Amino acid sequence: VGVLIQGFKRAAFSNEAGVGSAAIAHSAAKTPYAVREGIVALLEPFIDTVIVCTMTALVIVISGAYDPTSHGGMYATYISEGNGAGLTSAAFGQQISWFPYMLSVAVVLFAFSTMISWSYYGERCWAFLFGDGSSLVYRLIFVGFVFIGSIVDAKNILDFSDLMILGMAFPNILGVLLLSGGV
Repeated sequence: VGVLIQGFKRAAFSNEAGVGSAAIAHSAAKTPYAVREGIVALLEPFIDTVIVCTMTALVIVISGAYDPTSHGGMYATYISEGNGAGLTSAAFGQQISWFPYMLSVAVVLFAFSTMISWSYYGERCWAFLFGDGSSLVYRLIFVGFVFIGSIVDAKNILDFSDLMILGMAFPNILGVLLLSGGV
């Protein structure tokens, strides 16, 4: 059950399915057919969770990196610290020597694209609540949190992110339930 809960938490963090935030980006798309954008929206969680996360998990399991006692305990530090990126890098590096470098580039690009998308989501919501003229205030707050995120422990950031995603999911689920009759 614990592994299942952890999997749901990481899946919600990685693809935000059911949280309602992706609709902000998809609503800004200019397309003649809304169904096409809906298909794109359906593919995102599939590619992210089913393909990328499953491949990562399979490499970690097949290489034995999930076991802190395997390979002379070389993975124990990553597991005890909750350093998933380090564990993934070590597991892939055990099989393909150059892969940790490629993974480092991918992690930086994913982190940067995540900051861009969450900045956009937050700014659109801020503009809706306080008007377009106050976007500079949001940007300064966002930059402040980016700095704080760079000096805080990764576990604390993940715990805080999980809490905030849960905070977004509750109103979204409530809205879905209240509007289910209309749908």
